[in-house]
Amino acid sequence: MDDHPFDAIDESALRTRRSAKWTLYPSTVLPAWVAEMDFPLADPIRLALHAAVDAGDTGYASPTDLGEAFAAWAGDRWGWRLPGSGVHLVADVVTAIAEILKVATAPGDGVVIEPPVYPPFAATIQALGRSVVRAPLRRDENGWAPDLVAIERAYESGARAHLLCSPQNPTGLVYPREALERIAALADRHRVLVVADEIHAPLTLSGAAHMPFPSVSDAARRRSIVVTSASKTWNIAGLKAAVMVATDDDDDPRAPAGILARLPPATPFHAGHLGVLASKAAFREGQAWLAQALSILDRNRRLLADLLAAELPEVRYVPPQAGYLAWLDCHGLGLGPDPAAAFLDKGAVALSSGPTFGAEGEGFARLNIGTSRRLLEEAVRRMRRAI
Repeated sequence: MDDHPFDAIDESALRTRRSAKWTLYPSTVLPAWVAEMDFPLADPIRLALHAAVDAGDTGYASPTDLGEAFAAWAGDRWGWRLPGSGVHLVADVVTAIAEILKVATAPGDGVVIEPPVYPPFAATIQALGRSVVRAPLRRDENGWAPDLVAIERAYESGARAHLLCSPQNPTGLVYPREALERIAALADRHRVLVVADEIHAPLTLSGAAHMPFPSVSDAARRRSIVVTSASKTWNIAGLKAAVMVATDDDDDPRAPAGILARLPPATPFHAGHLGVLASKAAFREGQAWLAQALSILDRNRRLLADLLAAELPEVRYVPPQAGYLAWLDCHGLGLGPDPAAAFLDKGAVALSSGPTFGAEGEGFARLNIGTSRRLLEEAVRRMRRAI
């Protein structure tokens, strides 16, 4: 496999960054945990940020044009036609989820999640006084899939909302269209709101096709709100800007558009102005950089398979269909329920702890592959050293 231009990134330069990824652990530890890539910032974003700072343009966020920029991007990328007026600004995806659940559900209501899944899902539900309803993913020899029987059972139990992570974190699963259509039909029948976190969608890799949830059927459009951001894809999470999207035309305050209309008026002003400017630059001019990122991530998911086969053949690994997070089954290493703890203690490499994604994550660890060939090779060497 040939080297990629992004392989030129230098560890010493990365260690000058002051983000959480590079400051949480001592300099002796190689960080491969949080969802933050090591690649250089896309030029259109860098130029937009420099122009704003040079002009002293660092005030409160304004959502002007962000909806149109996202709508045009979604139309070009996925053929998803939506009005810019249906796109609402918010600080980040977790904030969006919390604000939506406050309006759409009541204390004690059930909210469905599909563990192993992004840890803030369960934490946010519980913090709001709602009830976590679990419908764990199915696992077989081919990888991961939603358990539609468990989801139907959860809806029948009276759950009022479903946090759908699509594409899925940490497994990298891209939901097949037929599964999304079935979830939409069930949600429509049981009057469940589907809040689809599609933050990893632009990072869908070759061999898979992402479908925005509201686009799969009329039932999906009637029953869903998409929450997403440029943050994971273009590495701008610290700038704080995300969007909430409803494409129904129902005036009912309980319908998706009505729910977004009932959010606190100050909601968009908690976003970062620089985040809005960076997001518009990403959606309008970030395609060339994204193509480079997708190329190296496709290379890295295959490279990781080769490295594990050579260094840690006991680890079971299903290459992600989207994103830069590898979900590693480490049961065969005999490291206990939290292999990441052993990798950190004995190998000086930081992975994300599997159990934080739910009980289904015991024996697993999540590795960030959004880095160079050399640093990915070094991460696996350190994991090997731990055993």
